[in-house]
Amino acid sequence: MSLPVHFEVLSRDPASSARRARLRTAHGIVETPAFMPVGTQGTVKAMTPAQLRETGAQIILGNTYHLNLRPGPALIRELGGLHKFMGWDGPILTDSGGFQVFSLTKLRKISESGVTFRSHLDGAEIFLGPKECMEIQAALGSDIAMVLDVCPPWPAEPEAVRAAVAHTLRWAKDCREAWGVLGQPAQGRHLFAIVQGGSHEDLRKECAEALVALDFPGYAIGGVSVGEPEPEMLAAVAMTLPHLPADRPRYVMGVGTPPQLLRMIGLGADMFDCVLPTRLARHGCAMTPDGPINLKNARFAHDARPLVEGQDNYTCRNFSRAYLRHLTMCNEILGCTLLTLHNLQFYLDLMTQARTHLEAGDFSPWAHAWCARYEAGAKEVEAVAIGE
Repeated sequence: MSLPVHFEVLSRDPASSARRARLRTAHGIVETPAFMPVGTQGTVKAMTPAQLRETGAQIILGNTYHLNLRPGPALIRELGGLHKFMGWDGPILTDSGGFQVFSLTKLRKISESGVTFRSHLDGAEIFLGPKECMEIQAALGSDIAMVLDVCPPWPAEPEAVRAAVAHTLRWAKDCREAWGVLGQPAQGRHLFAIVQGGSHEDLRKECAEALVALDFPGYAIGGVSVGEPEPEMLAAVAMTLPHLPADRPRYVMGVGTPPQLLRMIGLGADMFDCVLPTRLARHGCAMTPDGPINLKNARFAHDARPLVEGQDNYTCRNFSRAYLRHLTMCNEILGCTLLTLHNLQFYLDLMTQARTHLEAGDFSPWAHAWCARYEAGAKEVEAVAIGE
């Protein structure tokens, strides 16, 4: 597969492995480092596409497993593809459904040829193999598709992780072949491979090198933030990145907190996605430079300040902490919308700042100071129990 130049590194941090780059897709350019809001079922919860644009979103994520169940790829293709269906004209990355292999343990069975699921909606049996995974993502019109992989749980015995790597490598090759047969590379649509291997450095290296030999347009690090301690998660990312090519985008899947993102950028990662900012919003939590705040706390009942002084988004320009607390306590839908808009803009603005400091050559001292302030404030914040 002959690849056009789709990824260009523009600058590098002199004190770390961080880089500022540009990724070209069929629906536009993505400036990296980049954070992708999660729109699992064809929507970023509580957000319209116009509001997403206001937050600074460049690219969003959808999920093959969920969109395959409803409304189904045939209907989405009939109505013009996922971009037209959901009214988003920017790039879209679609996950493969591999994470559901991990998360829906009681509803699936893995074989050499793919995964058999029991739908969490009605119990219907569904098979998802490399060919099916690629056909669904082609029907969706994904700008970036992900290979089907197996994400091992944490903790897991080495043999279980090795088996997951074996499946991942076998399916990656089959996905690459199917993606080419479907004519997607010729349309400027990229297929990213996923490196698995748990916390085992030898397996991470083995998986990465085998995938690099297959020459994918981009590479992701999977199997992190699945319950392991933060130091172990960062270690898995750090042990994988050196084995990925410098001329391709590097995507860490399903993470993380703002300090985690900055630290992974410092390790050489380019792209991220996470449900954290939208999920926190639905639980009445807002992101600030001094850590997250829980608006359910009574101390905000008379607080006339915006969530973040000087933050230029619709929520901070127009509403007080007291009003946002009122909406949260009353379970008003508007509260979810305003907090989601703020939290996403906070994440996306952080990526903008990272790109600016990478261009200026002072990313490392800035990121260190930013994380120190955030984490000092976060220690003082009441813990919030969060569920899916």
